[in-house]
Amino acid sequence: MTVTTTPTIEGHPIEEYLGIVTGEVIVGANLFRDMFANIRDIVGGRSGSYERILSDARKQAIEELQAEAAALGGNAVVGIDLDYEVIGNSGSMLMVSASGTAVKI
Repeated sequence: MTVTTTPTIEGHPIEEYLGIVTGEVIVGANLFRDMFANIRDIVGGRSGSYERILSDARKQAIEELQAEAAALGGNAVVGIDLDYEVIGNSGSMLMVSASGTAVKI
């Protein structure tokens, strides 16, 4: 399934708009990962463990979005928007959401 942040897909006219689709993933923080990330903040560098978690959460959100589009009979999703939000009382959870428009091309 084609997914894109653009409103159109070059060379593939949109035949039908099927509606808005979404995918959300909420991941929890881990005490040890947080501790090592804090050390990285102090000494500098990238936090590979957080980057992997963000990448996995983004992929899962897009997969959910694609499944919802397929259930509507779509074969593409256009105008995808990705959003990252810290949630929870102590900010210990991260929500990654993807939304877009399911279409038939």
